[in-house]
Amino acid sequence: MPEGDTIHIAAARIRETLAGRAPDAIRTPHPRLRAAAWPERLAGRRVAAVDAHGKHLFIRFEGGLTIHSHLRMTGAWRIYGAGEPWRRSRGSAWLVIERAGRQAVQFGGPVLELAEDGRLRADPRIAALGPDVLAEHFDEGAFLRRLRADDPRRPFGDALLEQRTVAGIGNVWKSESCHAAGVDPCRPVAAVSDGEALAAIAFARSEMARCVREGILTRPRAVYRRTGRPCPRCGGRISAGAQWENGRVTYWCPACQR
Repeated sequence: MPEGDTIHIAAARIRETLAGRAPDAIRTPHPRLRAAAWPERLAGRRVAAVDAHGKHLFIRFEGGLTIHSHLRMTGAWRIYGAGEPWRRSRGSAWLVIERAGRQAVQFGGPVLELAEDGRLRADPRIAALGPDVLAEHFDEGAFLRRLRADDPRRPFGDALLEQRTVAGIGNVWKSESCHAAGVDPCRPVAAVSDGEALAAIAFARSEMARCVREGILTRPRAVYRRTGRPCPRCGGRISAGAQWENGRVTYWCPACQR
């Protein structure tokens, strides 16, 4: 699943292409969207802003209409220049927004809607989100309050995936942040100090922001998908295991994550 850094990168690229301008064309090739008349509803409207919160992306048009996207496991946003070949099949495109020869294309995202801003603000999927891990001013107090309101028996690694606690962390950053903070991701939330929790978040914020600036290929890979290989910090063998109710796989070093 795309994580917060991926979505913020997509938002930055879409913003560069569309912000402050009215699209030249909007196409909705997916059958589910054809009857919704998006091109007609958005015709002539300027893109006022493009932003992200956690794993949610918003393209905000003047007049109070917003395209809301969540890619789940399968979706992607791509920007293509004039004549540039698409790396995914054209049949998998749900939305194409064109401006000055460039195209912002959304592929296969199961959550894609055009809604009035007021309805989106009241949408429980969005209203319930915790602080965005990549927000310029991260509310540490709100994060800790939400973390402590969670089930105290829940493994800390899995608790970092709870978007109502902190928005934007997925499986990669859960594993890497716990490793960086030296915390066993299987340790119950109740046994993790505030300092340890904030250390994990600080690492995620710093490294995810670097990925937004420099690209996804700069993501750390100390433990994620390195089962059986040596830990770069202590040399111990990296383990993997499913966690909590959803069984999401977590990677960690039993030798130095306590």
